[in-house]
Amino acid sequence: MRHTISLLVENKFGVLSRISGLFSGRGYNIESLSVGETIDPLISNMTIVTSGDDQIIEQITKQLNKLIDVIKVVDITELDHVEREMVLIKVAPRQQDKAEVLRITEIFRGRVVDSSQKTYTVEITGDEKKIEAIIELFKPMGIKEFVRTGKIAIAREGVKKP
Repeated sequence: MRHTISLLVENKFGVLSRISGLFSGRGYNIESLSVGETIDPLISNMTIVTSGDDQIIEQITKQLNKLIDVIKVVDITELDHVEREMVLIKVAPRQQDKAEVLRITEIFRGRVVDSSQKTYTVEITGDEKKIEAIIELFKPMGIKEFVRTGKIAIAREGVKKP
C-alpha cells in the first residue's frame, strides 16, 4: 500500500542525503519526494510517498525518527488530509487541435503559462488522478514533454496527529 509521510526536518545541507540514504540502504523506494522551507527558514517540510505494508512503514518511521535532523514524522495516509501535485505539459497540437487543448485546459481548471507558434505549455494542479487524466487526454494531441512535481500533502485542521 502507498503511504504519504510528512516530515519536519532541520533545513541544513546533507539532511536530504541522509533521508534518501536511509531508504536506499534498506531497499525501500521513494516514489515521490517534495521538499520546501516552512514559515521558519530553519525548518523544511518533506512529503515522501513510498510503498509497503504496515510493518515496513512502521520501521521506516521509526528509523526516520532516529535521524538527528528530523524533528517530526507523521504518516498522514490514514488522516484526513489534502494532497496536490502539479504538472507542466508542453503540447504541440496540430492546427485543428489547438482549440481542443485550450478547452481541455479550461475544463481541468488549468492555465496556459507559455505559448509559441507550435506549442502551449499548460499548468495543472490537482490530485494524482486528475494529473493522470489530463496527461492521457493530451497524449493524442502531441505531448512534447512534461514535468511533474511530487505529491505535497497537509493534514486538515482539527486532525489529531500522533
